[in-house]
Amino acid sequence: MHLTSAPLVAWGNAWLSGHVGLDDAVDAVERRGGPSLIGTVPAADLPFDSGVPLRVALARLRGLGLSAFRLALPAWGDPLGLVGPKELNQAAVEAQEGVLVQLADRQVGLVPAADRRGSSYVGVAWTPYPANSAPPQVPGLAEAEQALKLTVIEVAGLMEGVDDIASFAPGVHRRLDGPDGREAPSLARGYPARAHRVVAQAERLAKVVELAEPSSGRGMTAQQVSARSEALRRLDSAVRRALVAAHASIALPGLGSPRP
Repeated sequence: MHLTSAPLVAWGNAWLSGHVGLDDAVDAVERRGGPSLIGTVPAADLPFDSGVPLRVALARLRGLGLSAFRLALPAWGDPLGLVGPKELNQAAVEAQEGVLVQLADRQVGLVPAADRRGSSYVGVAWTPYPANSAPPQVPGLAEAEQALKLTVIEVAGLMEGVDDIASFAPGVHRRLDGPDGREAPSLARGYPARAHRVVAQAERLAKVVELAEPSSGRGMTAQQVSARSEALRRLDSAVRRALVAAHASIALPGLGSPRP
């Protein structure tokens, strides 16, 4: 699962909470996704022209009372992290991700898309959308971590006897044993240790889903195909909730403590 929105949320919140500077935050985001440009919306919503670099856009948003970045990881029928209206939700569901930006008097949604120019330039273009003002309904970190662990147990049971990924259960548990020390941490400074652990677990399980999805189900019974599909759906849902909860777990000035 390669997410463009997650680094912006993690490093943007680390910047807002004073753990990193603006330049460090922008550099970290762009190392992961390439140069980022923020698109345009009606002038009444944001003071942007088309194609504003991320560093400039964040500085301007700070002047509008920017206080939080929130991760949205929706799927069809599951608008996780979204608040509406329809135009924002539809764009984010199609992209399977997005960011809610909390300003002093309103929320704005940002939806990423690949920005390719010529043979060498690869970046991210962010399209802003007006967002409803209500905060998104997302699980707390402890709740999401527990749900992820329980889902692994349930999914291992559902997968029992499915031939093409018969090693699914032990593979999942190996992935939960701990982070690979060779991989750079996904979260920024300022996030609690539990959030780092949950993200590491969720990212490994996301890889399980990705590896399993290409199978055509050849050689399986209809019951096995159905069990496999349900298991992957449950695991994907738990992974997305864990990632959203972890990225919301940093303490931000003026917003109070996040749900543990």
